[in-house]
Amino acid sequence: MKVLVINSGSSSIKFQLLDMADESVLASGLVERIGEPEGLIKCELRPDTDGEEVIKIQEKVPDHEHGMRKAVELLSDKDKGVITDRADIGAVGHRVVHGGEEFHQPTLITDEVLAAILKTVPLAPLHNPANLDGIMVARELFPEAPQVAVFDTAFHQSIPPHAYHYALPYEMYEKHRVRRYGFHGTSHMFVARECARLMGKKPEELNIITVHLGNGCSMTAVKNGKSIDTTLGLTPLEGLVMGTRSGDVDPAIYAFLARNCDMDIDAIDNMLNKESGLKGLCGLNDMRDIHEAIEKGDEKAKLALDVQTYRNRKYIGAYMAALGRVDAIVFTAGIGENDDIVREKSVEGLEAFGIVIDKEVNAQRVKKPLLLSSKDSAVQIWGIPTNEELAIARQAVEIV
Repeated sequence: MKVLVINSGSSSIKFQLLDMADESVLASGLVERIGEPEGLIKCELRPDTDGEEVIKIQEKVPDHEHGMRKAVELLSDKDKGVITDRADIGAVGHRVVHGGEEFHQPTLITDEVLAAILKTVPLAPLHNPANLDGIMVARELFPEAPQVAVFDTAFHQSIPPHAYHYALPYEMYEKHRVRRYGFHGTSHMFVARECARLMGKKPEELNIITVHLGNGCSMTAVKNGKSIDTTLGLTPLEGLVMGTRSGDVDPAIYAFLARNCDMDIDAIDNMLNKESGLKGLCGLNDMRDIHEAIEKGDEKAKLALDVQTYRNRKYIGAYMAALGRVDAIVFTAGIGENDDIVREKSVEGLEAFGIVIDKEVNAQRVKKPLLLSSKDSAVQIWGIPTNEELAIARQAVEIV
């Protein structure tokens, strides 16, 4: 069976076509910088063979729907494409960020499921609309293929009540289900299990801190193979500093801004989700651009890097306390896999806790699982490429 996986982020779309007979990748691609003046569409055709071909297109990608259509055009190109007949696609697996309390497992998408996902948009305003766009375009382009939703919140359903409840009036949970849900669950689950395999252990034998750093960032405390706490909360806004999202702030900021800056609730919400984080601190939300600006002496860019990596380091310490014993720390996703400076600064100063990175080994991109800790580190530090697409494809096949 051939499975197309659509993984939509707030400003990007990852897509992958897999042959599930042997889990080989027929094509893999990325649409990035959606909504910015110049986007990039990259597609690797037949990456597992000697006939690999890479196509790059630089053009404005105004929205996720446009990006999806361009991706499918490349996959279906009559001369170079890997889809000769769209009816050959046995299933389309979609990453959906927020499932609320309604969805704990992968689900076949129906009109009723779409309506339920739509209701969760206020909980994930940057992501679920993009996820819905991907589903709607895929249903149009692949009308014969079953569409399967795999929810980012599912892995975190094991978080205990004392960790997912907020200290608010209990009726807020009873009536409105206000609680911590957590996200990036497919990624955290995949790299935690892969780390256990690489260490020659079962997931149930290890305590691992997984650090997912991309345009969206999150960290999870994984105890004996299960999520027991995670940084993202009711929405994908809490926790670490992200590309355009603030992460943790004093909740009273809302009232302060409303009273003193003449901002209404929508304006404040938009600012915290789309104009804050790295972008708010220095005007740039891509870490590659931030490093370039730092080299030119940009003090705000340096501040943005310092704020993000300090927050990472602080949460690692918090999750060490939550777990009691830590066997490994795993860095993954776009920044986690490719940015040695962010990795190093995120564990800097933790040597007294047995966390020591090997700077020489760390000074490279992580293209395959790589042990980054020094020989005298009590805690192993890993860089592991996430493979949410494979995890989603496997779950889509199970459902179909």
